[in-house]
Amino acid sequence: MSEQQRFRLGVMWSGDRDTRRSATAQNNRLSGMFAALAEQGIATEPAVYSDDFVDEVRAQLRRLDGVLVWVDPITDGRNRSVLDVMLRNVAARGVWVSTHPDVTLKMGVKEVLHRTKHLGWGTDTQLYRDAGALHAQFPPRLQTAGPRVLKQNRGNGGQGVWKVEAVGDGIVRVLHARRGSVPEDLKLGDFLRRCETYFDNASCVIDQPFQPRLPEGMIRCYMAGDRVAGFGHQLIKALIPPPPEGPHSPEAQPGPRIMHPADAPAFQALRAKMEAEWTPQMMQVLDIDERSLPVLWDADFLYGPRTAAGDDTYVLCEINVSSVIPFPDQVPAAVARLVPGRLQAWRQRR
Repeated sequence: MSEQQRFRLGVMWSGDRDTRRSATAQNNRLSGMFAALAEQGIATEPAVYSDDFVDEVRAQLRRLDGVLVWVDPITDGRNRSVLDVMLRNVAARGVWVSTHPDVTLKMGVKEVLHRTKHLGWGTDTQLYRDAGALHAQFPPRLQTAGPRVLKQNRGNGGQGVWKVEAVGDGIVRVLHARRGSVPEDLKLGDFLRRCETYFDNASCVIDQPFQPRLPEGMIRCYMAGDRVAGFGHQLIKALIPPPPEGPHSPEAQPGPRIMHPADAPAFQALRAKMEAEWTPQMMQVLDIDERSLPVLWDADFLYGPRTAAGDDTYVLCEINVSSVIPFPDQVPAAVARLVPGRLQAWRQRR
C-alpha cells in the first residue's frame, strides 16, 4: 500500500442533518473532487457541516488525516466563528486543514486588498479601522476621487459591498452588490451609520475606486497552491444599476461564468503575473509559506485602465478561500495532485 493510500481525508460542505445522513461521494457538487482524490489513492468521506452538530463533525475529523473545507463566510445569518474554533482545535490535534482559519484571516478577507495594494494588482485602496475613521475620511475622499466601493471585511455573495456615488447636497446614491438590489438615494451620514455594524468584532471596512470597465466582466483566476489551474470569465451585474424592467428581469441577471483551462490564450498575461510575481509577493507580505497556501483558492479581477500601448491591466477585487465552487473541469485533478504532498509534509511536521 502506497503512502497516500493510507491517508484518510474529509471533504466538508454546509448542510443540514438530512444532508449529512445521506451524503455520499457522488451525490453532491464536489463529486468531481472526490473522484480526483480517489484517483490519487486517497480515501475520502463526506463531512457535511452545521453549527448544530459541530461536536459530531469534530469527532469525525479527529479520526482523519485531513479535511478540505468548502463553507461560506456568511450563510443564512451565520458566520464561521464556531466552525473556525473547531478547525483550529482539530488542527492542533494533528489534522491537516485546508484552508486553516489563520490563513483564511490573512487571505480570504477584504483587508488583503489593502495589505497588498502596492503589488501590481493593487489600486487606491483605503482601510478604516473604526466608524470614526470612516465618517471622518470617507466623505472628502468621495468628493475628490469619484465613485467608490465600500466592502465589509468578510462576506460572500455581495453582502456588505456597496457602490457609493455623490449626487449633490450631501446625498449619495448607493447600490448594494447583492442580487436584486436597486439604487437608493440617502444622506451620506445615514448610509455610513448603516455601515457601522461592519466594524463588529474588531473588523474593518475597505474602500476602493469603482472600476469603469466593470461591464466588461470579472475574471476569476483559480489557483491550486501557487499555480494557476483555470479561469472563469463572467459578465456580472453587481454594482451595475438594473434596467428599466427591474432587478429581477432577465436583463438584470449575471451572465454564465465561462470556464477556461489554465492555458487559455486570452489569459496568459494574467497567468504569468499570478505565478511569477503576484502570488509569491502576496505570500511574502502575508507571511504564508507554500505548505500553508490553500490547495484551492481564487482571485477575482476586474479590468483596470488600459496602458498607453492598449494592454489590459487588472485590479484585484477579492480573494476567495472559503468556498471556491463552481470551478473549471481541470481544477479537481490539479488539487488532488497537491494533496498527498501536503498531507505527507504535515505528517512529518507533527
